[in-house]
Amino acid sequence: MTRRQTLILAAALAVALGAGFGLGRFTEQQPAAPAAPKAGRPVLYWYDPMYPAQRFDKPGKSPFMDMQLVPKYADEQPAAGGVQVDPAKVQNLGVRLATVEQGTLPSGVTATGVIAFNDRDVAVVQAKAAGFVQRVYGRAPGDVVGAGAPLADLLVPEWAGAQGEFLAVRRTGDAALIRAARQRLQLLGMPTGLISAVERSGRVQNVTTIATPTGGVIKTLGVRSGMTVAAGQTLAEVNGLGRVWLNAAVPESAAGQVQPGQTVTATLAAYPGETFNGQITAVLPQAEAESRTLTARVELPNPGGRLRPGMFATVQFGGAPQPALLVPSEAVIRTGRRTLVMIAGPGGRYLPAEVRVGREADGRIEVIAGLAQGDKVVASGQFLLDSEASLSGVQARRLSATPSKAAAPVTYQGVGRIEQLAGDKVTLSHEPIPAVQWPAMTMQFRLADPRLAREVKVGDRVTFAFEQTQAGPVVRSLRRMGGQ
Repeated sequence: MTRRQTLILAAALAVALGAGFGLGRFTEQQPAAPAAPKAGRPVLYWYDPMYPAQRFDKPGKSPFMDMQLVPKYADEQPAAGGVQVDPAKVQNLGVRLATVEQGTLPSGVTATGVIAFNDRDVAVVQAKAAGFVQRVYGRAPGDVVGAGAPLADLLVPEWAGAQGEFLAVRRTGDAALIRAARQRLQLLGMPTGLISAVERSGRVQNVTTIATPTGGVIKTLGVRSGMTVAAGQTLAEVNGLGRVWLNAAVPESAAGQVQPGQTVTATLAAYPGETFNGQITAVLPQAEAESRTLTARVELPNPGGRLRPGMFATVQFGGAPQPALLVPSEAVIRTGRRTLVMIAGPGGRYLPAEVRVGREADGRIEVIAGLAQGDKVVASGQFLLDSEASLSGVQARRLSATPSKAAAPVTYQGVGRIEQLAGDKVTLSHEPIPAVQWPAMTMQFRLADPRLAREVKVGDRVTFAFEQTQAGPVVRSLRRMGGQ
C-alpha cells in the first residue's frame, strides 16, 4: 500500500468515527417519547412510577423525574376484593397464611414489684403523762423487737401525790371513795398494771416502763436518757412485719386486667424455686407519669419476717384463660394511625382490612373487631402486599364493614356527560370522583345491562353508579339528570 493510499484510508476512518460519535450524541440527547396508550384500552390517568400517589389527566413529562408519565388502564384497576398477585410472585415473596381461629389467652399479667412495709400495721408509742426519762434500753431505729419490749423508764412526779391519796382513801375502806380515787389515777394516764401494783404493794410507784404494744421493726425512736417529755409526745413508731405489701408496677395497657381481690403469685431472687401467694388489696388511683404504670398493692403474709422491705419480686397476676378470636401477632400491621391485616381471598387476591386488637400472649393476639373465624390472613410477607395495595390504590376495609368470607362489592357515584353509546359500552366525560381518586376525564365504561342505555342518549348529562372489577369499571345504574 502506497503512502497516498494509507492517508486516504486514515481520513475515511476518521470521518466514520466522527459520524458515529455525532449519531451517538444525537441519540443520547433525544428525549424519550411519551408512552403511547394501547389501542382499545381506556386510560384512567397518567402517573410517575416514582410518585404513584400523584395522578395526571393527560400524558407528558413528570414534574418530579426526568421521565415520561405512564398510563394507568381501566382494566388494571384493582377490584373491590383487593389487589391480585401472581401465584409465582406470592411464592417468591415467601407469603405464609394463617387461619383466624377461636382459642384462649391467659388473662394473667406479669409485672415487677417491690416489698414495702404494711402501713396499716403501725403502732405509735406516746407518753401519757409529762415526766423525765430515767433509763433507756439501747434500742435504735431498724431494730426488730417483740411485743412488750421495753424502750425507756419514765419518772412522772405528778403520779406520786395521786397514788399517795389513793392509798390513804383505800385505808378508809369506803368503796365509793376507793372507786373514785382509782378512776382519778386512770385519768392521769396511769396504766392498769401499775395501779394494781400500787394496790398490792401499798407503796407509791411513780416510775413506769414504756414498752412496745406490738412486735415489729422500730421505724422512729425519739427518746433519750435524761430528756423531758410532755403528755402525748410520740416516743416511737413500730411497724409490724406479720404481713407486708408488694407494690407491683402494672403497665397502663393492662390496667383493665387487674382488680382488687385478685390472687397473685410472687417469686423473689432471694428464694429461688419458692412462690409466695397474696391478694390485691387496692389499685392506687394515680398513674406514674414517667413509666406509665399503675401501682397494684398486694398484701403478702410474712411468717418469720423473711420478706424484707426493699426486695424486688416478679408478680404473676392470676386469672382463668378467656376465649378470644386469635391471629398470629406477626400478621398485624401497625401504621400508627390504624391497625391492619392482609386478608387472603379467592383467586390470589389480598385485601387490607382494619382490625381492633386486644390482649397479646404467646405469639398470638386477640382480634376484637374486623375479622371472622375462618378468615385467612397473611402472616409473612404482608408488608410487601400492603405496599402493593397502597400503590394500586386499594382502599382498606373499614371496621364498620361486616367481616365475611368475600368482601361485598363497593359502588361509587359519579356525574358526567354521555359522549358515545355502543352496545354494552358507554363513553362518559365525568367530573372528578374523589372516592376512587379520579380526576375529571373522558373514559369508557361497560354497562352491566345494555337496557340501561334505553332512557338516555348522546349529549345527556347523567348520574351513574359503578363498581370496580378485574375487567374494568362496570356501570350498574345510569340516570338522566332532570332539567334537560
